[in-house]
Amino acid sequence: MTGPLTAGEPLAPSNKRPPNAGPRGPERDKRPARRRPLVVRMLRGLFGAMLGIVLLVGVVGAAGGWMAWQHFSAGLPDVDGLRNYQPPVMSRVYAGDARLLAELATERRIFVPFSAIPDVVRRAFVSAEDQNFWTHRGVDPVAIARAAATDLMHIGQGRRPIGASTITQQVAKNMLLDNAPTLSRKAKEAILAMRIEQTLTKERILELYLNEIYLGLGSYGVAAAAQAYFNKPLDQLTVAEAAFLAALPKAPNNYNPFKYPDAARARRDWVIDRMADDRVITAQQATQAKAEPIVPSEFRRPPPIPGAEWFTEEVRRQLVAQFGQDATTQGGLMVRTSLDPVLQTAAEKSLRDGLMAYDRKQGGWRGPVTHLDAGAALDRDWQTALAQVARPPGMLPAWRLAVVLGATDQEARIGWIAADNQQPRTGTLLLSDLSWARPVRDGRLGPTPRRVTDVMKPGDVVMIEPPAQAAVQTAAAQTPAATPTRGARPAAPPPAARPVLRQIPTVQGALVSLDPSTGRVFAMVGGWSFEQSQFNRATQAQRQPGSSFKPMVYLTALEKGISPSQRFLDAPIVVDTSEGRWRPGNYEGTFNGPVPLRIALEQSLNLVTLRVAQQVGMDAVADTAIAFHMADSMPRVLPAALGAVVTTVMREAGAYASLATDGREVIPTLIDSVQDPDGHVVWRAGGLTCDACERTDTPPEVQDGRKQIADPASVFQLVTMMQGVTTRGTGVNAARGLNRPIAGKTGTSQDFTDAWFAGFTPDLVTVVWVGYDNPSSLGNGETGGNLAGPIWHDYMAEALKNRPVLSFPVPPGVTLAQWDSGSGTVTDAFKPDQQPGASGPVFGGFVAAPTGTDTSGAPPAPGSVHGGVDSSLGGLY
Repeated sequence: MTGPLTAGEPLAPSNKRPPNAGPRGPERDKRPARRRPLVVRMLRGLFGAMLGIVLLVGVVGAAGGWMAWQHFSAGLPDVDGLRNYQPPVMSRVYAGDARLLAELATERRIFVPFSAIPDVVRRAFVSAEDQNFWTHRGVDPVAIARAAATDLMHIGQGRRPIGASTITQQVAKNMLLDNAPTLSRKAKEAILAMRIEQTLTKERILELYLNEIYLGLGSYGVAAAAQAYFNKPLDQLTVAEAAFLAALPKAPNNYNPFKYPDAARARRDWVIDRMADDRVITAQQATQAKAEPIVPSEFRRPPPIPGAEWFTEEVRRQLVAQFGQDATTQGGLMVRTSLDPVLQTAAEKSLRDGLMAYDRKQGGWRGPVTHLDAGAALDRDWQTALAQVARPPGMLPAWRLAVVLGATDQEARIGWIAADNQQPRTGTLLLSDLSWARPVRDGRLGPTPRRVTDVMKPGDVVMIEPPAQAAVQTAAAQTPAATPTRGARPAAPPPAARPVLRQIPTVQGALVSLDPSTGRVFAMVGGWSFEQSQFNRATQAQRQPGSSFKPMVYLTALEKGISPSQRFLDAPIVVDTSEGRWRPGNYEGTFNGPVPLRIALEQSLNLVTLRVAQQVGMDAVADTAIAFHMADSMPRVLPAALGAVVTTVMREAGAYASLATDGREVIPTLIDSVQDPDGHVVWRAGGLTCDACERTDTPPEVQDGRKQIADPASVFQLVTMMQGVTTRGTGVNAARGLNRPIAGKTGTSQDFTDAWFAGFTPDLVTVVWVGYDNPSSLGNGETGGNLAGPIWHDYMAEALKNRPVLSFPVPPGVTLAQWDSGSGTVTDAFKPDQQPGASGPVFGGFVAAPTGTDTSGAPPAPGSVHGGVDSSLGGLY
């Protein structure tokens, strides 16, 4: 035996074999191998095959998924734009007193940043729409699996599949894709949702969603919806109201509480339960919220400012021209305007009263609105038949439709439905109240009616102003056949204790009132009724100004050194034209011989005006008119001196404002400023500026950057002369009783087609025009002083009521002096080289070169004018 092994000594190989060892070498290979059971082999084969199939499917699926991803992601919108995206937000227009005038929008939306959205509102929408919003990455697999299982269980039941779109997916769909219900859109939606999650924060995604989602009643976003359904801001919503808003995205129309209160409440309670499940609210809060009824309060905009539709529409047009349609209706602009609601109301009332007064005097009775079957009108159910009659466009809100229930020679019994309680009312129209209602036959006024049945018959539907609203307004004289006294207002209407017969005038008018120091328009009325016609006659109607253009002629003369006391010959003029002889004349048909310039303007003498224009030259007159923006261009012919040009009421108001500001250029403006949604001023009206007004270390000083377009001394001379128009001349009716310095000018175009009065104080300019849309005569004697002047007076009486009495400031270089004009002592302004009351040789000659040639300095020799003068044009009075 060998001794024991020492450490590290290798073991010696052993040749001993175990007793049970098998055969060795070749003998072993000859023994048959042991085979595994068949079942095991089959299972192993099956497992291998399945594993291969799974791997194959996985590879194919991965390849297919990659190809689908590439296919659906190709051409998808870039989500980076959502970082600074602002949803379309309506623009708001405010009056000068901060009252809301209009909301301009294609979608009614009030954008609210995430931080300003109450937490209960945010949590309510997350619970209702996407419980895993704060944890998923754009797509919620759990929600998809749940929706798929639910849809499979209801196959064949005609039930619409439930969705599993996350809030992020809805943002992608609403803002980047269309709403087509296709698998392609859903795939793109999911891809975009994942990209959005990688680009934006959860807070930004939820902010976009809550401001973009449509929630019914024309409201987009939660702020607009809170206003539409509950008439309150977001921060005043209760838990139940927030839950109701969160119930709306699924189907806003189906859960409208005004139409389907039960469905709305059931859906709201479901949201409350989800909020409780998510521990947004406690179980006690959920119980209290579910016990609260849904009490919708329909949003009601503040009552509109009467007549402000003209102003608002003009503002809208200017915004579109300045910023474009999209920015105007979707840019969230805050527009501050110059509109004065008190003056606007007074302007509309004054113009309408004047148009009704003229219509009663000259328009006659044009018949009933319609006629009902006598049986239906006289039985007990006349209210039903009357309710079916549509209100004519232009019928004033205070008026009512009434049916004639019976008529005798002396009175008519009428019935109408009260506006306040929709109850039937009856009243009486007397023959004495209908003396103005002369029938119109073949375009001519008939005789004064002798019987009520000459005006109306049983079954006729007419317009009335009920006793409660009927106010003492202007009306026609009770004896229409009498010739009206120049400037006299018609007699008062019947007592307000009875209903008053009304009709919509066919004559139209316009009024513009503005601040001459800034050009800010305080009031603008573009016609009888915006509902009847949206055509704005203050800014869009091109009309002849008649004699209200004459101040441009006289200012040109004054700037050329002609004195107010210089005399011109008031004598006949004959002008040979290609159409025959033109014989212009004065309105009164008289001739006064040598007349001072001052008196010629007071009395609006046409013949003197033509001689003044002849003396200074029509080129110079046209340059003055264009500089004052009375017209963009005008013919350089003598009839233009009498107003044979076209202008607008707004243009004339701007021109007269320049006269009121010592010859500074005044551009009328309706908009004071425009701010973007972030509060930055993007536009401000020009003219006056104050760079230091926002600083505290420097006294504020206003800078007037407007151009000086006329000599201040000459302008003051003209303004002084124009004050004589309102105290002694053709404009007396306009200024009577106002008891303050007023300068103005009447205007009447050829054949009494247009009637104007333009006048101003140092702090307020107002221009009134009256005429037909299709130019035609207003009637013999219907001059600007008689027709437009009283409207101007009624408006200015209200507008000046609380304003101080101001005098026109005297500029350096002129002296006020009294002198004998030959028709009384007057006060005028004279330059240093002018002697009060003095006059050089009388300008009486009348020679003109061909049309368009400057004729200044023409010799005062008698003669005829040859050169294409349009004999159909020219002012009268």
